[in-house]
Amino acid sequence: MKLNRKSIFLILSITLSALGMSLIDGFIQLPYLYKSILKIILFSVVPMGYFLRYKSEYHHLKKLFIPKKSDVKIALLLGVGVYAVIFLAYVALKDHIDLSSIRDSLTGDIGVNARNFIYVAIYISLINSLLEEFFFRGFAFLILKENTGRFFAYVFSALLFALYHVGMMSGWFHWSIYLIAMTGLFAGGCIFNYLNEKTGNIYPSWLVHMFANFAINTVGFILFGLI
Repeated sequence: MKLNRKSIFLILSITLSALGMSLIDGFIQLPYLYKSILKIILFSVVPMGYFLRYKSEYHHLKKLFIPKKSDVKIALLLGVGVYAVIFLAYVALKDHIDLSSIRDSLTGDIGVNARNFIYVAIYISLINSLLEEFFFRGFAFLILKENTGRFFAYVFSALLFALYHVGMMSGWFHWSIYLIAMTGLFAGGCIFNYLNEKTGNIYPSWLVHMFANFAINTVGFILFGLI
């Protein structure tokens, strides 16, 4: 693992942004719109501050947004598979999860309800997924890998991705379900990293992440009685 002033700055900015957002999601009761604005600042403005500080890294940033059509088909197929796995997991575990408390938490803490859920679902699926992929797979993996090494970037990015979700799911599940969810998120982070490492851009993992969010939003529609 390579450690110098630039890599330490990179690791600290990634860690503080991700854990800060997790704390905001889990313990600061703000309307969903305000939380979304804070996430945009932490997950896009903070990385851009790094590229302004280290202008020699800018060519790596541009590569993150250059798509390659050859990998879209595989990502789409994997995305459909992920949708099926998540939805089947919901079907298998729904009797072990207090779904009403999750719905009440969403409504009471951040103001998500049946009337506005469709707009939240569109944002989560299309925009939020892109934002997280830019941060965790682009900034916290592909850029980090160039500065610290492959193994560290794989583990660090995937682990932080899992820990980041702890705040938003606080109080939802029994600890055993949490453990399953965190393990799945870590494994998913590693798979996302692998997909993007092959292409050098964030589009493959974004497509898969989008389908994962489609599945989660399907469950959300069920929770709010919309389907």
